[in-house]
Amino acid sequence: MARGLLVGRFQPFHLGHLGLVASIRKARPDQELLLGIGSAQASYTLDNPFTAGERWEMIDRAFAEAKIAGGRPVPLADIHQHSLWVSHLVGLLPPFDRVYTNNPLTRLLFERAGFEVESPPLVDRARFEGSQIRALMVSEGDWASRVPSSVAAYLRHIHGPERLQLLAKNPPPGPVQK
Repeated sequence: MARGLLVGRFQPFHLGHLGLVASIRKARPDQELLLGIGSAQASYTLDNPFTAGERWEMIDRAFAEAKIAGGRPVPLADIHQHSLWVSHLVGLLPPFDRVYTNNPLTRLLFERAGFEVESPPLVDRARFEGSQIRALMVSEGDWASRVPSSVAAYLRHIHGPERLQLLAKNPPPGPVQK
């Protein structure tokens, strides 16, 4: 079976992510898609407020709501060494032969390692961007219209907006994890 990899932080998993996954699945319905949850070790910061497990749950709920099959979330911790990152992922994940990214560095690293890399079009990037959605949570704006309804319900259940508001007022001590 063919298998692709889409890496993102999914902080939170929003409608732009869902649209991107839907377009990949439509173009390659016979391919399983790994969703690499990047910076899996990071949580409870303004840039990375949600745990890898919470992001996994968001992805699962969004896929169930949209009736998308053939996707599997996998947590990926940062190793902070670009020259080793691709080989680290190859050793960590089941075999994959295609990578989806719009990040120039990710593209470069995977192409140098011999992978086929595609850059699918982003879905309404002006509206669906994680940092903007997190800012709307902090300011009590309309963030919920930018995520699947199942993700909005889950974020309310785990008090996601309140977590971000608390983090905005009281950033954790020590170095900021990105």
